[in-house]
Amino acid sequence: MAEPAGAAGQADGIVIRPGEDRDVPGLLDLYNHYVRHSSATFDLVPHTLEQRREWFWHYSLTGRHRLMVADREGQVMGYATSSPFRPRAAYDTTVETSVYVRAGMEGRGLGGRLYAALFAAIADEDIHRVLAVITTPNPASITLHERSGFREVGRLHEVGRKFDQWWGVVFLERRVEDAPLRA
Repeated sequence: MAEPAGAAGQADGIVIRPGEDRDVPGLLDLYNHYVRHSSATFDLVPHTLEQRREWFWHYSLTGRHRLMVADREGQVMGYATSSPFRPRAAYDTTVETSVYVRAGMEGRGLGGRLYAALFAAIADEDIHRVLAVITTPNPASITLHERSGFREVGRLHEVGRKFDQWWGVVFLERRVEDAPLRA
């Protein structure tokens, strides 16, 4: 498969490409860091390799639901996904996105590069809305999403409890007709 637009290597040696089965252990390690140390995910128990493999197989090389990986010499440095928003058929043209970068890689533009590659990969799909749900407070993630064309459309307060603390979420939306998915 050809690399998506924006996937070329950078001076930092990172290549953005579709996820592959060999990435699953690195994806697991990266995600479980956030489970253990962050409110970015409301998962409370780290995933097993088997659970992450099952998660991985929900993504494809075509269609609305994709997984893009930031790879540096075989190491997963980050990833972005587009997933079903809700299971009912009327929601099929809406996707929910997520982006995670390896600890220590924050603030270097990697999240934006991952989203650019993801949006290029899904640009020709039948998608009407792209959503993101972010734990608050998280100003860095909100800034990333706003720079990627999202706008805030709502908030829920104290809907998750993790680390003996209540957390809210902000809902963001990227309206496809207002801004092309090609970032």
